[in-house]
Amino acid sequence: MKKRIFAVMMAATMVFSLVGCGSKAPANDGATAGASSEAKADGDDATEATADFKVAMVTDYGDITDQSFNQSTYEACQTFCNENKIDFTYYKPEGDSTAERVAMIDKAVADGYNVVVMPGYAFAEAITETAETYPEVKFVALDVSEFDLEGETSDFNNETYPNVFSAVYQEELPGYMAGYAAVKMGFTKLGFLGGMAVPAVIRYGYGFVQGADAAAKETGASVELNYAYGNQFYGDADITAAMDTWYQGGTEVVFACGGGIFTSAAEAAAKVDGKVIGVDVDQAATIDGQYGKGITVTSAMKGLKATVNTLLSAIRDGQWDDYAGKISNLGIVSGEDTSLNYVGLPEDTTVWNDTFTKDDYLKLVADLASGAIKVSNDSEAEKPSADNVKINFQGNIK
Repeated sequence: MKKRIFAVMMAATMVFSLVGCGSKAPANDGATAGASSEAKADGDDATEATADFKVAMVTDYGDITDQSFNQSTYEACQTFCNENKIDFTYYKPEGDSTAERVAMIDKAVADGYNVVVMPGYAFAEAITETAETYPEVKFVALDVSEFDLEGETSDFNNETYPNVFSAVYQEELPGYMAGYAAVKMGFTKLGFLGGMAVPAVIRYGYGFVQGADAAAKETGASVELNYAYGNQFYGDADITAAMDTWYQGGTEVVFACGGGIFTSAAEAAAKVDGKVIGVDVDQAATIDGQYGKGITVTSAMKGLKATVNTLLSAIRDGQWDDYAGKISNLGIVSGEDTSLNYVGLPEDTTVWNDTFTKDDYLKLVADLASGAIKVSNDSEAEKPSADNVKINFQGNIK
């Protein structure tokens, strides 16, 4: 396991990075589950470039109401295609297997869709089975690393199939921001609940620890942190029971990092006026809407919408060749304009206070962008460590 994690981390650190450089940043029987064909309305206004441009999204093991990766990607595709009068639909596999994902890609292509957007590392095997079969199709993969695609045979050359673009994210950065923010906000009893111990979740978690550690050093606060994985990407009664133990034992805020696993953290938090930190997308409306206003203090986000917009814009504008065949590691592009970044905290919904203001956050981003603050993405260690935070590492709680 250590060898695999180390190899993945090497892949993540060696992929083509857009940070700090002048490059453009990217920003029932298994049939179609939903469509936005109205995007083709007023076709006379569509440009010649978009006339044959049809976008399909395939969901992974979740669906477009998962309040996470699938939903965010779906909404980004739908909005872009509606605004640009491009035909768009999505497909949901019948189950969680490569064969079922491949079947939906096959169906999308058979239905005439020539751009396929795929959110999540679970698509790696499906890409290897379909990319060469459909060389004229443009595949946009989100969070699929070179190691996911090639395994132990990876040569870490930052390249994928010539008709595939893949974005991976520097999760350690928004993880760091969330941990730093939590302690600066005044929380001293923290929790990290990861989904499965896959590289992206590990980077989030280890970044969270580093940020909390830095803030604890600055403030002199005595900080404790429960750290565990649920060994799945959804909440259930067992995980909720574990979170009940955390919150009732004094934990004030939990970074719930793993798709739908947030439901267990939020359910437990709601019982004791606890708090939650969301992941991947801004989860404030979702969590607070279901479990009570004010539960979510911030979210550690990836720029899925920005990535989709960048890639679909490039295809629309005839610039696909700038991205095709590449794997890009996306993070902070600007220390001044946070809207350009592919990771960060939500400025509109984070619960700022006197000890961690929006200006404090902007300074943190600027310091990360300049290199004044450095965050390690090394997850070779089997568990996290810190100098100024007492960590109670529990491994898999299921």
